[in-house]
Amino acid sequence: MAKILSNLNNTIITGFILAIILVLVLMQWHGAGFANDTGWWAFFFRWLHVLSGVMWVGILYYFNFVQIPNMPNIPDDQKPAITKVIAPAALFWFRWAAMSTIVTGLILAHLNGYLVDAITIGLMAGGTAKASAIGIGMWLGTIMWFNVWFIIWPKQKIALGMVEAEASAKAAAGRTAMLFSRTNTMLSIPMLYCMVAAQNIF
Repeated sequence: MAKILSNLNNTIITGFILAIILVLVLMQWHGAGFANDTGWWAFFFRWLHVLSGVMWVGILYYFNFVQIPNMPNIPDDQKPAITKVIAPAALFWFRWAAMSTIVTGLILAHLNGYLVDAITIGLMAGGTAKASAIGIGMWLGTIMWFNVWFIIWPKQKIALGMVEAEASAKAAAGRTAMLFSRTNTMLSIPMLYCMVAAQNIF
């Protein structure tokens, strides 16, 4: 067990193996199939969507609840451990989790047949409250994804010194990245409400 848990790749692979075993056991137990079942594939992409979203929002919250507030408390000689090692690694998973979340979400909406209704926030003829809720959630998530890829990540590359810039430009880029990260934290609250409400209220 220590060999599995001492290596992150082994831990993740084992987690997926356990999930596959669980799926097979439940299928055997309840006789459920999945080969050409659209409902099963919709569930599968919902699972990937949630998994990706947990990674994305989890790292977003790490930045905003842990890293950013505590940076002023770290001695200057120790800050490179964060800015040169931890932050770049976190930003890699952060931005790709955002991409995975939006891609799996769009696939899920298509498989469930509400993609157009959600994009139009349920305002077209026959739109439902569920389409409005999921649509607002999708648009908020899209804004957050845009912020990650086109504002936060480019500004963080400057702030962390991955791109050559003057000290003043680094400071300005860092502040912009922080403000848009805070924007995403703010938007995540109504976004998650809409996503959960669409599945459980409407």
